[in-house]
Amino acid sequence: MAVDIRKGMPSTHLERAEFEKRFREQFFDPAFAKVEAEIAKIAEIAWQSYDGYNKNPRKQRAGEGFADPDFELPVEWLAARAAIEAAAKRHADPKSPSRILIVNGSTRSDQTCPGEMSKTWRLVQMCRALVEEQQGFEAEVLDLSLLASEAQKAIYPCKACLSTAQPLCHWPCTCYPNFALGQVNDWMAEIYPKWVAAHGVMIVTPVNWYQAPSSLKLMIDRLVCADGGNPDPTTTRMKSVAPAKELELKGWPYPRHLAGRAFFGRCAWRRGRRREPAPHPVRLVAGYRHDRLRAQIAIRRVYRLSRTLCNEPQGSRRRYGFSGGREKLGACADRGRQIAAQGRTETARCFPDGVPSEMISACWRASAARTRETPAASFRSVS
Repeated sequence: MAVDIRKGMPSTHLERAEFEKRFREQFFDPAFAKVEAEIAKIAEIAWQSYDGYNKNPRKQRAGEGFADPDFELPVEWLAARAAIEAAAKRHADPKSPSRILIVNGSTRSDQTCPGEMSKTWRLVQMCRALVEEQQGFEAEVLDLSLLASEAQKAIYPCKACLSTAQPLCHWPCTCYPNFALGQVNDWMAEIYPKWVAAHGVMIVTPVNWYQAPSSLKLMIDRLVCADGGNPDPTTTRMKSVAPAKELELKGWPYPRHLAGRAFFGRCAWRRGRRREPAPHPVRLVAGYRHDRLRAQIAIRRVYRLSRTLCNEPQGSRRRYGFSGGREKLGACADRGRQIAAQGRTETARCFPDGVPSEMISACWRASAARTRETPAASFRSVS
């Protein structure tokens, strides 16, 4: 079957003057005026890299384990791959604790414009304390608010290479960094190993305009390579479309690089309008119905007053329609241990307010039963 590659979009190449104008925006501060000559030299080098599309200037031989050992791959991609392999070994180590990755999906931070920490962050701290109280567990927090509050940190958007051909979507992602376009410091190179090392993942997030916050959506989109991503870029000569399409037409195995992790999703909603982030194609083992554990915190109070509810007694929070908090989390942990001891995993009916008893039960049960030689098997027992 002939490979059809569809083209037709307009060129995005910038002229020299426009490129330099945009490049110099990062030196807008008058303090840089004293090094104007040096900036001009740097701008010239940057233009040459851009005009010649020098996307990955440092490469080395792929080596053993690749279809073409002599093909040169970017050194930064090889480093990300090595970090993922090390994380996979930690995940499979029978002597290591059960590791829960807790994701703060809110971009709000008291370290930048909002001037106040988010309720989501406070809930993340409650969840972390709860997990760390359990024997044989450890928690790691992935704080996505750093995208807006920490310098030189970015998650670039997914380009949907898999829509061209699944083998063109590499694991880990090879779309970034792109040094020709100045797309550097891509945080996903550090985030992929965190997901790989985890035995369970808990996402705590608000709902912004009935959708996932943009920072969380960026990460979720870029995790698409974990489900069916090509672990060997030499088979597609990096980003060559024709060989990628040919590979897919021959039949693609769609490797599941994150299979076996339990997943718990928690979000906030207002005034009875329930909205959750849409399910993602990364196939994590089902911890509850529909391949995810679900919980919502209902806030039916004026927003600026709802913040204080985290500090109020449980009864007061119920009166305002706010369910959650340390007392309920602790109660759910106790009940989760009881259910796990009885060999049962269905806990959602016991806690209709949706606090993470399901996660505790799932992880507690998996910690007692899992054999690290087959880490996915123990999580598959959770239904």
